[in-house]
Amino acid sequence: MSLRSPLGRALGLGSAGEGVGHWLSQRASAVALVFLTLWFFGALAGLGTFDYRTIVTWLHSPVNAVLTILLIVTLVHHSQLGVQVVVEDYVAGKGVRIAGLLASRFVHVLLGAIAVFAVLRVAFGGKA
Repeated sequence: MSLRSPLGRALGLGSAGEGVGHWLSQRASAVALVFLTLWFFGALAGLGTFDYRTIVTWLHSPVNAVLTILLIVTLVHHSQLGVQVVVEDYVAGKGVRIAGLLASRFVHVLLGAIAVFAVLRVAFGGKA
């Protein structure tokens, strides 16, 4: 015996209709972060020194630049999903919750854009 309505069983959606997608996105980004973080620290460990010139030379490689940007985008997305869950679960007032969600989204997009811009600027040879 199920407590779900016939329409809910037919559509396969939860109460809000989007919980499963959010959960899957969080898990997929977590798995991607495992591999990207391992690559990132492994690649940096192989450099030897961490002076500015070495890092700039390392980022001039298209593979390193693209994977670093993927790491940034995935990290920002995963962080935004996590903060969204915390705000939705623990902020009581509806107006404050909406403001918190908007502020969180804005800050995450802004920080991600700044980080991606910095990587692209270094990768394409911009002056510091």
